[in-house]
Amino acid sequence: MTYRRGDFALRPLDVARDAPVLLGWVTHPKAVHWMMQDADLAAVTAEYRRIDEHPHHDAFLGLHRGAPAFLAERYDPAFVELPGLFDAEPGDVGMHFLTAPARTPVHGFTRAVITTVMAWLFDDPATRRVVVEPDVRNTAVHALNAAVGFTAVGPIVKPEKTALLSLCTRAQFLAATGVSS
Repeated sequence: MTYRRGDFALRPLDVARDAPVLLGWVTHPKAVHWMMQDADLAAVTAEYRRIDEHPHHDAFLGLHRGAPAFLAERYDPAFVELPGLFDAEPGDVGMHFLTAPARTPVHGFTRAVITTVMAWLFDDPATRRVVVEPDVRNTAVHALNAAVGFTAVGPIVKPEKTALLSLCTRAQFLAATGVSS
């Protein structure tokens, strides 16, 4: 099933077909906070196969005008990333996103991507809040998160990083962006 919004679309990740594309994205220097800098194709394939098989985690390839342009992950924070670190509530949905490296950056593109991902998540009426936990050092994504309505809760220590836990309700997203799902 594909979600479409303007020039953007999301479809479920096809691990065999999409892993070679993801390899270039997750190992690119701009993706340092993705923590896969030294991954090879086998490692990327294994990671996304693990996500594909997980009952509380999915990955999606994002398209811009039909071409691969970003990656989005959706997870249940009660079971993935945050168990024992955050009291997840019914309707909480965790999210990760990664925009493909661009040869020529387009002003506003990453903000359009996160807006699309958030609209897609809130398109599900069961989604009450979106939860993110980016590295505290990733100031660029903190600014993007704030621009679409996230409020920082505070730092949390995870095994692989210190993260800035942030939350966004449907009302906060609408107030920040004017986008309703």
